[in-house]
Amino acid sequence: MSSATRITACRFCGGALSIGFCDLGETPLANSYVRPEHAATPDPAFPLTVVVCERCYLVQLDHIADAAGIFTDYAYFSSFSSTWLAHAATFTRDAIARHGLGPRSFVVEIASNDGYLLRNFVAAGIPCLGVEPAANVAAAAIAAGVPTEIAFFGRERARAIVAARGHADLVIANNVLAHVPDLDDFVGGLALLAGPRGVVSIEAPHLLALIEQTQFDTIYHEHYAYWSLHAMRQTLAAHGLAVFALEVLPTHGTSLRVSASAAPQVADPRALAAVAAREAAAGIAGPALYLGFDARVRSLLAGFRAWLDKAQRQGRRVAAYGAAAKGNTFLNAGHVTVDDIAMVADRNPEKQGRLLPGSRIPIVSPAALIAARPDDVVILPWNIAAEVAGELASIRAQGGLLWTAIPCIRQIP
Repeated sequence: MSSATRITACRFCGGALSIGFCDLGETPLANSYVRPEHAATPDPAFPLTVVVCERCYLVQLDHIADAAGIFTDYAYFSSFSSTWLAHAATFTRDAIARHGLGPRSFVVEIASNDGYLLRNFVAAGIPCLGVEPAANVAAAAIAAGVPTEIAFFGRERARAIVAARGHADLVIANNVLAHVPDLDDFVGGLALLAGPRGVVSIEAPHLLALIEQTQFDTIYHEHYAYWSLHAMRQTLAAHGLAVFALEVLPTHGTSLRVSASAAPQVADPRALAAVAAREAAAGIAGPALYLGFDARVRSLLAGFRAWLDKAQRQGRRVAAYGAAAKGNTFLNAGHVTVDDIAMVADRNPEKQGRLLPGSRIPIVSPAALIAARPDDVVILPWNIAAEVAGELASIRAQGGLLWTAIPCIRQIP
């Protein structure tokens, strides 16, 4: 059973969390899928409220859910998205060339999931290690031939790796910085593992995109913080890591990939300057940018409820695709239940046969969804909507319509 602790000071700088951003009420953990035998048992629910530090402007939750409760039985497997696998393969090719990696190098990925990325380094003959806290997910990586330690990462784990293998030439932390309750220990561990010469590569969804596109569904309990370049630079610098390169990526509705090191590096300041200027112009280090976001979320949810109500009046059968955490945030914030959406399909067999937390919508296979012939399918993971639309071509052939709901309900042409 997970628990949640209220925090009253910024987890990075200790500043006051005085700026409100978004309040989604009390919701269950987004990745805690319900087994059928527990269908009648209410989900534990915890406050899901986002606030902003008035000193460093790190956007963060004001309640910290117990990480062990979130990651003990984790149902997210990266390898079930072909888009994400292609992204990982491209990253590997670029990283090998950029950093001159070879058989004598050492690469470590933090939160390596099912080995979706490191298997590319294994295939290239580059020594590597994954660190993954979810035992069931790590087991899949190990079975695929990816060396993996089952552990949460921090300074202690970093010291153990360095003692056994030496410093890493490249430390990868993709889409994990948001998941870290203890920033000091985690980022300190990254710095220790990279040592005086290694490079730390971090990918994180960009806060500015979340705000501009009303991507509130990326808010859930395992995402403790939401990252701007402004906040990331401060956090890394506090541990002796200087950002020397940045790329803007289309993943997760726009992400930042930053490269940082303790050692001086050849820098390309153009992308860094451009993103820093965009953030400054938007007012990233002031309260005005964050005010009003909650009202926009309410408006978006009201629009979706109106669309659902109209579909019901017309006798249309609505289903969804993608039993993803972001979808669970969206559905629970909108008080959507199985009375509104009949089923949700997902490729991951670990999720099939379970129910979504909160909404209790049953999770089925894509084949079962297609066989049910729904009139409308809402693609909840909007960031891979093009990929999913291709998989659901037969729904369209049957006369069904495909939709996304962020930043508003709209039909996929």
